[in-house]
Amino acid sequence: MADSKPLGPLTAAYAAKRPEEVAALYDRWSETYDADMSAAGYRHPTICLALIARHLPRGAAPLLDAGAGTGLIGEWLAITGYPKVEALDISQGMLDKAAAKGVYTALHCLAMGGPLPFADNAYAGIVSAGVFTSGHVGAEGLDELIRICRPGGVIVLTVKNTLWEAGFAQRVAALEAGRTVVRVEETAPYVSMPGEADTVPSRGLVLRVI
Repeated sequence: MADSKPLGPLTAAYAAKRPEEVAALYDRWSETYDADMSAAGYRHPTICLALIARHLPRGAAPLLDAGAGTGLIGEWLAITGYPKVEALDISQGMLDKAAAKGVYTALHCLAMGGPLPFADNAYAGIVSAGVFTSGHVGAEGLDELIRICRPGGVIVLTVKNTLWEAGFAQRVAALEAGRTVVRVEETAPYVSMPGEADTVPSRGLVLRVI
């Protein structure tokens, strides 16, 4: 592991300063993304799938895959009993790959972190793997996900430790104190890509909307 080289596109995405930079990077990466992440041992989708299956009844619909990328989680959600899932991603190139898998009922090319064009309480559950991380989306992206998730629904997300320690944990605690969400599960920190050197750990988080 110490001898492996960091994924070039991902390193660039972490360093990006503007949403359009992130979108362009992922557009270029879309052709090799699945193979690259498989080689890196990418764990976020598997962990998010386990968490949503534990906390959201089979068949709950619709779901939103927020930060869907090429549709890794969408494929598995369809197999495990969640037949109506929509995809949201900042990169049209990644969404084109997701569309080819034929597992999403709708695709939305949008950036997270600001207002989203969805109705209040639109989704039974939301999953967001690998989005709350360096150069992507911070705690400011939580409010809109909560707004569009119906009461009783769950939001499953991963958070990189650097964000968690830089205000994300405090934001979640404030939402709990305000009786907006309940933290129903939080995993121990884990390395999301064991095949990559110096990967900062992340944690999985399950929030139930009140």
